[in-house]
Amino acid sequence: MSLSLIALLVVFPAAMAYAAASDLVSMTISNRVCLILIATFAVCAVLLGLSWTEIGWHLAAGGLVLVVCFGFFAAGWIGGGDAKLAAATALWFGFDQLMPYLTFAGIGGGVLTLAILQLRAGPLPAMAQNWSWARRLHAANQGVPYGIALAFSALFVLPDTALWHAAIGI
Repeated sequence: MSLSLIALLVVFPAAMAYAAASDLVSMTISNRVCLILIATFAVCAVLLGLSWTEIGWHLAAGGLVLVVCFGFFAAGWIGGGDAKLAAATALWFGFDQLMPYLTFAGIGGGVLTLAILQLRAGPLPAMAQNWSWARRLHAANQGVPYGIALAFSALFVLPDTALWHAAIGI
């Protein structure tokens, strides 16, 4: 199995799963996750033979998402980890799959937000009272762990990306 295929089948999904779980439990997404995604993209891009132009477009997509999402962060709409995760993920997708990724993330994030608001409308179950992450998630003054929606939408869109197609030879 090639290194690029391992990155696509193991590293990318593992980083997304870790980001989602971390955001759920602690409302934080480690910078390491984003750095791993960026470094792994660089390795994949080279191993899969992406042209400098293609790499440039992927970098532009990641940069654009970073700028827009940091505007959202400055406005208090999303967390900084969410902004960095969205940008690092956009780097993998480029402009080709950026809109599907953002669309699914928006829809998934909306559903997640509604579910959490519904959860917060009632009392926290007694069993969950001992879990600090459940209390934090239930607290009305806390945000929504949007990294969950970002991660699931990334995993949903990944098989349609140019990197995936290049890795499996389509």
